[in-house]
Amino acid sequence: MKFISWNVNGLRACLKKGFLDFYQGEKPDFCCLQETKMEQGQADVDLGEGILEFWNSAEKKGYSGTAVFTPHKPLAVAYGMDKDQHDHEGRLITLEYESFYLVCCYTPNSQDGLKRLDYRMEWEDDLREYLVSLDRHKPVIYCGDLNVAHREIDLKNPKTNRNNAGFTDQEREKMTALLSSGFTDSFRFLYPDVTGVYSWWSYRFNARKNNAGWRIDYFIVSHRLQDKIKRAEILTTVEGSDHCPVLLELDI
Repeated sequence: MKFISWNVNGLRACLKKGFLDFYQGEKPDFCCLQETKMEQGQADVDLGEGILEFWNSAEKKGYSGTAVFTPHKPLAVAYGMDKDQHDHEGRLITLEYESFYLVCCYTPNSQDGLKRLDYRMEWEDDLREYLVSLDRHKPVIYCGDLNVAHREIDLKNPKTNRNNAGFTDQEREKMTALLSSGFTDSFRFLYPDVTGVYSWWSYRFNARKNNAGWRIDYFIVSHRLQDKIKRAEILTTVEGSDHCPVLLELDI
């Protein structure tokens, strides 16, 4: 099965930059989007016959939002994690299937000056508890823009970015805690020491041209799916957003 996750930074804008061509070229089993910045029906998203659409849009217009497109009908769908403080920004969609849960996530950014870091810590603890609770029942495939570069090799300039949003000690420690709770970073599982491969670049300072990026988009899977990982790639040549898509192929 092929899974793709992509922060499209506004799906309406990305549609004008080749999103549908990319989608039809890849034909993934699951396409998980973050930062859609729209509600279903605000644009013509012509995915083809038989594709189901699941949308979780923020109450604030033009902000945040997630979506999952798939031809595979789930057993159940959940929006959010059933905690009021977290469920107003359209950040989480969970699809349940016979042999796994798929969780699409757009993690809150800690923001300039770390204004939202305390909230981010609450989110991380509650989200980890949620994923662990799912994992007790069946394996979890967790993906999205998780807004953290976990290790120094996950961004171009770790020293100058230390304690900036997305590379604080606290955020990195929460990722370590998640992975220690029974989960595997699929890209690092296959490529433990690869450097210079990123999924997000600032629009400023020719960052993408100079590959001055961050790896903040992930597929994280339950440990017991490790031997099912066939591919884990970051599709750095795909444009249309300040992020590029990430891909996972599992033998399930």
